[in-house]
Amino acid sequence: MGKNQERAAALLEKYGNTILRTAYSYLHNMEDAEDILQDTLLQYLKSDSEYNNEEHEKAWLLRVAINLSKNKIKYNKIRETDELMEGLVSEEKEELSFVWEAVKSLPEKYVEVVHLYYQEGYSTVDISNILQRKESTVRSDLKRAREKLKTILKEEYDFE
Repeated sequence: MGKNQERAAALLEKYGNTILRTAYSYLHNMEDAEDILQDTLLQYLKSDSEYNNEEHEKAWLLRVAINLSKNKIKYNKIRETDELMEGLVSEEKEELSFVWEAVKSLPEKYVEVVHLYYQEGYSTVDISNILQRKESTVRSDLKRAREKLKTILKEEYDFE
């Protein structure tokens, strides 16, 4: 096993779950998230970059995973048949589908936190770890998302 492969194996051990969670938060599909994990490690093996420290290395890996995830979303057009909508437009929740349509119109950073908080049931601490953002930022994004949703629902659906 070459030096790069040994390093990739060590990275998989150290950051594999974080990369997988990050990819899953974008793709909502474990098989796709596992592909992103593999692709991220392949990108690492191909790169000759030197990393100043572990944080720099981790940030590089997560940025690659996020970019690959976003590319996969575009490629698969997952957002058109978003699992968020599929899960919510069930018979007993059909009346709430307009709320989730409104959620989809929010900026991506708000959609992410709303989905993880309300659909997946993650705490703001967990969401901050998944998205690699400060918890205060996650709480702030949730608050702003709620405010924007309130405005959208008032304007478009006359909903108080």
